Amino acid sequence: MTLKVAVAQLASDPLSALNAAEKAAAAIREAAGHGARLIVFPEAYLGGYPKGASFGAPIGMRKPEGRAAFARYHAAAIDLDGPELALLAEACAETGAFVVVGVIERDGATLYCTAVYLDGAKGIVGKHRKLMPTAAERLVWGFGDGSTMPAFKTDFGTIGAVICWENYMPALRMHMYDQGVTLYCAPTADDRDTWLPTMRHIAMEGRCFVLTACQHITRAAFGPDHESALGDDPNTVMMRGGSAIVGPLGQVLAGPDFNGETILYANLDTAEVMRAKFDFDVTGHYARPDVFRLEVDTRPKRAVTKVE
Repeated sequence: MTLKVAVAQLASDPLSALNAAEKAAAAIREAAGHGARLIVFPEAYLGGYPKGASFGAPIGMRKPEGRAAFARYHAAAIDLDGPELALLAEACAETGAFVVVGVIERDGATLYCTAVYLDGAKGIVGKHRKLMPTAAERLVWGFGDGSTMPAFKTDFGTIGAVICWENYMPALRMHMYDQGVTLYCAPTADDRDTWLPTMRHIAMEGRCFVLTACQHITRAAFGPDHESALGDDPNTVMMRGGSAIVGPLGQVLAGPDFNGETILYANLDTAEVMRAKFDFDVTGHYARPDVFRLEVDTRPKRAVTKVE
């Protein structure tokens, strides 16, 4: 089976998730019009990735301007039942596309870096909350638990998503492989030269197709109130892209692209997954459960549980 897929290397609108959603909906229609059945968007595409911000939090201190910055960031985040994802769900229903999109999810006073799955007429079918925000991200994002690590079977493959540096967590990757993921989606904010080798390694390790999407965005998009360690020149590139699509034997099928906003496409031969697993199946014939075992706790962990 030949499957066309796409990764959308687009700039978010950190000041308006609704504007970003309208842009994404147009990209879904465009990519689907070119035949793409799976479309992946970057990390924090709705709600924004606050690149370079410190939120006024030296160790032992929280500055008033940092509290104000967090309040603005919280206001710019989205509710999963809000109008932003409704626009994407409408585009998916029109086109039949399956979409993975990074969002900043608002849950009470806490924000989560989340990947949302949308499936054609079904709308939102699931989400994955980032398990371990990296470094200063922990200041503004909560931690996901094991209850949101799903994979979704479709008629063209099994889809899962792992966000940015979670991809360096071997146990999480192993859990995705064990669910039979053949279309491994990696929304990211990492635009380093080292990212593509990571994606190629994961494709080889999991014998799966890897689709990674990163924003290409400049300082101008963030507005004058955004505090940035990268300065305030509106032309400064805050994230330079690097989106790519990789095959299950590590071959780069599209990208990496560092030139600006774009949609990258690739035609995948889905039978290649089984051909690649002939000599390496990490949770099958190449596993050694007599030596190594992984236990995954998928129960939700809530701070308050009511007992009737």
